[in-house]
Amino acid sequence: MSTITAAAANQHSGPASSAIDIRPLRPGDDATAFRTLNEEWITRDFVLEQNDIETLGDPETSVLGKGGHIFMAYAGAEPVGCVALIPMDNGEFELSKMAVSPQCRGRGIGRRLLEHAIAQARTIGASSLFLGSSTKLPNAIHLYESVGFRHVDPATLPHMPYARADVFMRMPL
Repeated sequence: MSTITAAAANQHSGPASSAIDIRPLRPGDDATAFRTLNEEWITRDFVLEQNDIETLGDPETSVLGKGGHIFMAYAGAEPVGCVALIPMDNGEFELSKMAVSPQCRGRGIGRRLLEHAIAQARTIGASSLFLGSSTKLPNAIHLYESVGFRHVDPATLPHMPYARADVFMRMPL
């Protein structure tokens, strides 16, 4: 478990002003927050695509059942962020479905989730992480670059099923 104090980074009121705990979503846990956090950012700038509907509708099968991991960030009992690691071939994982609630953005929660996911990927022996993002999300792209993701040709990655993805990145571990 990873804990941060968001208040130390930014003096705002609201859910992020208390300690943030990052915990795994386990089979049988309520995954409603994973779905709603992701639906918020996706539908703000894009449309839900078939792969989104499948993953968010049944993350136990589409992520956890395939050997993947979902990490949730909580401010007290309130879920405020999430990220998933979805296994592919040869020890590679897709970093996917990363979201932070709108009222908690800009407070370091996304960075902590990302750093936690990278550390967990290393712990489980992943060879690399990859992701697809969008030029409509410059803050996310900058965050990924700042922790070591590098831009790559999409042809070098496993199939990315999202029409919104026009930025492709990989991080060897």
